[in-house]
Amino acid sequence: MRVIDVPEVVTLAELHLLLQSAFGWTDVHVHQFTAGGVVHAAPDPDWGQPVVDEATSLLRDMPSRFDYLYDLGDCWDHDVEFVGPGGEVPGCVEGSGGCPPEDCGGPRGYARLLQVLADPNHEEHVDLKDWAGDLPTFDREATDVYVRQTAGEVPESVRILLDVVKDGVTLTPGGRLPRVVVRSVQAQRPEWSADGRPATFEEHLHALFVLHGILRKVGLLRLSRGVLTPTRAAGDDAQIIRRLRGWFDDDEFRDYLGAITVGVLAAAGPLTAEEVVDLVGGLMGDRWVDQNGVGADYDREIALLVGELTALDLVAGDWRIWRAGPSARTLLPRATRLAHIWSRDPAW
Repeated sequence: MRVIDVPEVVTLAELHLLLQSAFGWTDVHVHQFTAGGVVHAAPDPDWGQPVVDEATSLLRDMPSRFDYLYDLGDCWDHDVEFVGPGGEVPGCVEGSGGCPPEDCGGPRGYARLLQVLADPNHEEHVDLKDWAGDLPTFDREATDVYVRQTAGEVPESVRILLDVVKDGVTLTPGGRLPRVVVRSVQAQRPEWSADGRPATFEEHLHALFVLHGILRKVGLLRLSRGVLTPTRAAGDDAQIIRRLRGWFDDDEFRDYLGAITVGVLAAAGPLTAEEVVDLVGGLMGDRWVDQNGVGADYDREIALLVGELTALDLVAGDWRIWRAGPSARTLLPRATRLAHIWSRDPAW
């Protein structure tokens, strides 16, 4: 059982991630929500039944009680109920019971697992003990932090740029941010300068150049008659987080690559660029190939992506040593989950 505070404006797709974090599941199976006989899930052309896209279904439009089913094979059926207004910050208020292991056979399989683990003389005790390891217990404080991280926070780099242009700024004839804006950002992010000299153009601060492009493409900044201003969505933290996450969701390869790169740094600590490539390449595997069947060049692909990760405070450092940025655990849900899992693994 878990009692959690979640933002009223979340979609069911976002609620799924919060429930995964609250209980301790690892999001490796299909899930669905059911309310009044209507199924809300991620659309799948191979799924036989019609569903409402969970990404368009809002929690505030759901009835006071509904069903959340995780893993259609093991069938972990959760009863979700509104118990009253919560606090201002997402998190876990209370709870009980550790999370069962994934793929243990559902409630019946879990009950049998507990029975066997409690009997050292059972013929399967050693095998199942090796498979299950130490079963987790519920830690409210750790769960509270994990749920809050999963809900997300706006990167400070994004706030800096949105604040600098909040009253509107006129771009240069070449479409660049004016020098006054560049210098203002540089004063707050001096590490973005490669040589430490006062910057004149946004290209001199590569992360700023990339961030400017991202915020315009995801609809947080707009250009009208040469004047750059924040959009209405930029005034809503939930919308900012949702749109930034969508920047990676549009491309499955970049989504996985970015999340694993950030997760590795958050779990392992500072690494050389070569170490990052080796670890990420091993975790991504050889299934990523182009249309000609050529495997991904992770050295090249990570180098192309690191500008975006730096701009969004996901990665920090220089060309020699990389480390997790301040938003490494609070922007990309997959990176948050991987960092959480790997940080608890003694092998890391």
